[in-house]
Amino acid sequence: MALSVQKRREKQKAELRSELVVAAHKLVQEEGYEGLTIRKLAKRVGYAPMSVYSYFADKQDILFALAEDAFETLARRIEERPANDPVEALKAVMAEYAAFGLGNPNEYRTVFMTEKTKLPEGRSYEEMEEGNPAMKVLIKRVEACVAAGKLKGDPRAIATMLWTVGHGTISLLITFPFYPFGDPEAYVKRMCNFMVASLSTQDIPPLTETPVDC
Repeated sequence: MALSVQKRREKQKAELRSELVVAAHKLVQEEGYEGLTIRKLAKRVGYAPMSVYSYFADKQDILFALAEDAFETLARRIEERPANDPVEALKAVMAEYAAFGLGNPNEYRTVFMTEKTKLPEGRSYEEMEEGNPAMKVLIKRVEACVAAGKLKGDPRAIATMLWTVGHGTISLLITFPFYPFGDPEAYVKRMCNFMVASLSTQDIPPLTETPVDC
């Protein structure tokens, strides 16, 4: 009986946390970073502000939760775009990442362009890594390119470099909309092709002296 009550409480807590994350997504989509406050979030779901603190220590904790949720959504979208050719499958990851960012500029700016100064309380980097399925998919597709002889080197390093270029491209398109980039999707594709072509001519070493398990 006690176990049943505990499970029910855990389920209720998980459901409320999920509800808070959904509400937070809507807040940043509508109002951006400044609109995401504990008070507004609590009001949107009909709870007292102190109830929100039971799930998130501060605004940065909410941003991490939004990032994890966004990565799960992105991973699902990527998996819906398989390709027989490993290079095309890799490019599909970057295309979906760009589509997500350009389709949700307020959220992308808030979640991925806001400085993260510390890990969430009680969470390690390894746990955060485990909560990023989008990066796992990216690394997996880089590994397929390496196995096929299309790329050479450390998969994590290659994936990180692709992410860096992708993030930089999307960030510029969002923050400098008046710059004559041309068609945003075409520019993203051009940058992706450029980066993959550049990487294919090199043997990419690990980012650190101690390789990280993928």
